[in-house]
Amino acid sequence: MGNQTPQTQTEDRKPANKSSWTTSRLIAIALSLGAVVGVGGVYVAGGFDGNATGGGGAANASLSSQMQAEAARLRPLFTGDIAAMLVRSDVKMIGDLSFNNGEGEAITLADTGDGYRLVNIWATWCAPCREEMPWLDELHAKAGSDDFSVVAISVDGGDASKPRAFYDEIGISDLPFFHDPTIGVFNRLREEGLALGLPVTLLINGENRVVANMNGPAHWNSPDAYALVNALTEK
Repeated sequence: MGNQTPQTQTEDRKPANKSSWTTSRLIAIALSLGAVVGVGGVYVAGGFDGNATGGGGAANASLSSQMQAEAARLRPLFTGDIAAMLVRSDVKMIGDLSFNNGEGEAITLADTGDGYRLVNIWATWCAPCREEMPWLDELHAKAGSDDFSVVAISVDGGDASKPRAFYDEIGISDLPFFHDPTIGVFNRLREEGLALGLPVTLLINGENRVVANMNGPAHWNSPDAYALVNALTEK
């Protein structure tokens, strides 16, 4: 499969509590650009089925049990502004995703830490991505620790000058810079059934397994997001 440029992605939401005006604003921006893809099929309803790999054995049963426990703990926290986040019922290990760090050196997702990470794939030409970047910066600044961090990966083509200029333009001060000019990260996630368009956000655990994912924007500097982080990092 060749490189495929991701399209801007949004979806109608039905949050558990009153949605913020910012969510509506993000959706309106994407709609105005004619960038909606697969409406009605982005956020799939359904519960966690506990089938980790489809196979048997003690190892699979143990992993399935761990996944069920993690899902049960996290699912009630995906509400309000982050209600579109879906718990994963399958095993998706993505620690080998490759991209560049702020120094232009090739690294993998596994190199970004061993705690929970909110991985956001974005580009400067994606209007909803641009809107939520300051919120991701705030979330990382206020809640970042050894147990939780935000990993935002630009998939702008070419060198890093354009996404770096965007960081400067809107005053991103705490969010580490990561860049994948090949769009390989997005294409890999698309092949895994995790990404339909931009922005796409994934929550991964310390083993680099995807525990939840979302296609579309969210208000990440919100009480709902901080409640999730608090639950992830509580000892």
